[in-house]
Amino acid sequence: MAVRADRARTGTSAVAAVTDPALVRNVALVGPSGAGKTTLAEALLVHAGAIGRAGSVTEGTTVCDHDPAAVRRHRSVGLALAPLRWDGVTVNLLDTPGYGDFRGGMLAGLRAAEAALFVLPASEGRDGALEPGTVALWEECAGIPRAVVLTRCDDARADVGATLAACRAAFGAGVVALHLPVRDDAGTTTGLRDLRTAGDDAGAALIEQVIEQSEDEELLESYLGGGTVGPDALRGAMRTALLRASFHPVVGVCTTGGTGPGQLLDLLTSVFPAPVDRPPPVPSDPGRGPLRADPDGPLVAEVVHTGADPHVGRICLVRVFSGTLRPDGPVHLGGAVPAPRESPENAPRESTREFDGRIGRVHSPLGALLRETTGCVAGDLCAVPRLEAAVGDVLSDPADPVHLAGWPRPEPLFPVAVEARDRSEEDAVARGLTRLVATDPGLRLQRDPETRQTVLWCAGEAHADVALGRLHDAGVRVDVVDVRVPLRATPARPGRVTGRHVKQSGGHGQFAVCHVEFAPGERGSGLVFGSAVVGGAVPGQYVPSVEKGIRAQLDRGLPVVEGGDPHPVVDVVARLVDGRAHSVDSSDAAFQTAGALAVRAMADECGLVLLEPVDEVAVRVRDEHLGAVLGDLSARRGRVLATEPDGAGHTDVRAEVPRAELLRHAVDLRSLTAGTAVATRRFARWSERP
Repeated sequence: MAVRADRARTGTSAVAAVTDPALVRNVALVGPSGAGKTTLAEALLVHAGAIGRAGSVTEGTTVCDHDPAAVRRHRSVGLALAPLRWDGVTVNLLDTPGYGDFRGGMLAGLRAAEAALFVLPASEGRDGALEPGTVALWEECAGIPRAVVLTRCDDARADVGATLAACRAAFGAGVVALHLPVRDDAGTTTGLRDLRTAGDDAGAALIEQVIEQSEDEELLESYLGGGTVGPDALRGAMRTALLRASFHPVVGVCTTGGTGPGQLLDLLTSVFPAPVDRPPPVPSDPGRGPLRADPDGPLVAEVVHTGADPHVGRICLVRVFSGTLRPDGPVHLGGAVPAPRESPENAPRESTREFDGRIGRVHSPLGALLRETTGCVAGDLCAVPRLEAAVGDVLSDPADPVHLAGWPRPEPLFPVAVEARDRSEEDAVARGLTRLVATDPGLRLQRDPETRQTVLWCAGEAHADVALGRLHDAGVRVDVVDVRVPLRATPARPGRVTGRHVKQSGGHGQFAVCHVEFAPGERGSGLVFGSAVVGGAVPGQYVPSVEKGIRAQLDRGLPVVEGGDPHPVVDVVARLVDGRAHSVDSSDAAFQTAGALAVRAMADECGLVLLEPVDEVAVRVRDEHLGAVLGDLSARRGRVLATEPDGAGHTDVRAEVPRAELLRHAVDLRSLTAGTAVATRRFARWSERP
């Protein structure tokens, strides 16, 4: 979350802190890219009087798209917060990115919210069906209360009826219109019709669906008996049905004329859940009870987004789940810190850090504008500058530290290798990359000791462009180079060689001769060393020296072809069978050197073959894209291990694919599946390279 430096430095008037969690609504704006989420947020802010006039996405003047990368790309690239007040209630609008590369921002918004507005253009369903990516995004929000907002209802291409039918077909019968646009004879939208009081078939269908989804038996009996469902009773039933995440009211909003924002704000404040209505995340500490949205309870807050500003430094967007976060207060900060991807066999991917500190000022952010406040109670969100925390870190009382169960975050699978444009700038590049990764949890930084490359793992090309743009904005100059995949070598066939190290230059000389039989070993066995020396040809104290020399040379590597790069040699069986020693000139160092020379001789005698890393790839794909995904994996020299349909329209595919063929897999998979597939991968084994 960037901060407009001129505003942040000069400061603004203080904002009164929320005191009652029941008067807070945290709502994530979710939907496909280009659906109009940021424009909708502008309309709601204007209608509530939070800003004077609506900004423009194309002009880069909106409250939520304040990040320079969002301004350049004309679309959201991260999570942004825009609070407003309506009817005595604080509504925290969490504008989330819709493009797949920035899915982590959407998941962070859902973590911080109690409900979501699923935003769609009223033209998407005019062809009878929604886009596959839209349906996949809806499924990803399963379990959270959602309403559907149809934007641009006054657009010439809008077809509210067809889009509503497409939503019901894709999302279920719980999708029911609450307000429908009213048009005059010229086709101009003049307002919205509230179906709760319509008294026609559409109104009856709404009431019946509310009663069914709320499972209110008393209201059902009254309705079937001919009784009238009053506004208070209907509102309560809607609230219950929405909390069950089975009822999804639909509201239309027009681009011009201000039609829809008022009705939508009324829905948010009267029907949507407050923080007290939904349970906070579960503590992961054994024996600790559940949390409650209680301002007087123990402090538990979580960082859901981080950003950086050249003048203010790091800024953390924090959701408070319990207690109250106060300025200048002591906090315990703890959480999982992603570990760098240092090698294919990298074991633990996360390490835990814990430390106590003190926060400074607490702000209520309006996009990029920081407004100082006196505190942040359970259920509310705030911004804390200069807090050295990462997304997922938990703030709690130092006397009673709390940890929370984690939430899913996408694994970046698109590698981009970067190097300093000038060797004198390498330290500045390293610092810039570290700062970049600290403020973007969707990135991973790998410094590969074998290829000697620095690799940024991103979600896709758009994510990489944003990351590199932020480096450029910070004055860090890097060049993008081809990603190199680490390779190994292994003996091609058995053979016997001699390692001979004999030198005499006055005084004590150096003398060591070892005869070693080498052979290919089993995959993953490393070095298997043994000795069959008899008669003391190699004294016992020097046998470990030979092994040490062999092991060191294998680790240093050998070139497979003359003049090529050296690669570590693995999966070797080495058997010391004979040798010679000198009573004066033999030593530990001499036999280490002889062992290393034996390995070099082995490369000529036995030959070497290259091994490449093979990853196990897991892809969850919609059934209509299964054939394309399997064909793509086959074209990448992949070997399919299993396909497991779930019977609900998806199939889980597991395959082994050489890593060199996966460098663009994340990008190509999104193209093949319209952004609906989800993939993970992990190192599987080393395999002979064809």
